[in-house]
Formats: sequence, C-alpha cells, structure tokens
Amino acid sequence: MDILYFAWVREAVGTGHEQVEPPADVRDVRGLIGWLAARSAAHQSVLQDTARLRAAVDQRFVELDAPIAGAREVAIFPPVTGG
Repeated sequence: MDILYFAWVREAVGTGHEQVEPPADVRDVRGLIGWLAARSAAHQSVLQDTARLRAAVDQRFVELDAPIAGAREVAIFPPVTGG
C-alpha cells in the first residue's frame, strides 16, 4: 500500500511517500494512522492528533473510520482550506 503525506504532515514525517504492508488487524484509516505513528518519533509527533488530519483512500476523501481493505493508496493531509 502506498502512503502519501501532504503539507506540514509531509514536512514533519520527512517524506511524501512510503510503501507499507500493515498487519491484518489494521482495518481502517484510524488504525492505519495509529500503526504508522509507531514507525518513528517523527511519525508519532505528527500523527498522534487525528483531529488535525484528513484522509483519502484511492483518491476519494473519507472519514477516518473508512475501511482500507484492498486499498492501493492512502493519503494523509491536514484539513484543506482555500478560496
């Protein structure tokens, strides 16, 4: 599974892309974020507050309780604003 990070999430983690294989008990985006947070101190610092994060699974915006079964790509980013 490809993990993409954007904006300050990318800067804090130190990369815009990772390829991972989460364990079978990681079933939704929130669980994936928790699992990713254990990868390093940088991951932990930026991923610990899920209220500050949004996600997309296979390029579709989703809630953090969305399942990840069969997903090829999960993007993690801050809330988007614009005008």
